[in-house]
Amino acid sequence: MKSTLEKKLVNFLQHDLSIPVASIEIALRHREQTPSLLPMILWQYGLVTLEQLQLIFDWLEQ
Repeated sequence: MKSTLEKKLVNFLQHDLSIPVASIEIALRHREQTPSLLPMILWQYGLVTLEQLQLIFDWLEQ
């Protein structure tokens, strides 16, 4: 089951950054190996830009 923070992060990715659901699902499948690194997994697989990655980190800091 997803944590509240993870649900909010996925919502932010979908609605604010327009990251496709399929991209998020790929990252979620790989996060089992590194659960706290979802943003880095998205970037590693080229699913978000460096600018989007920074926006994600800024959002997480709030």
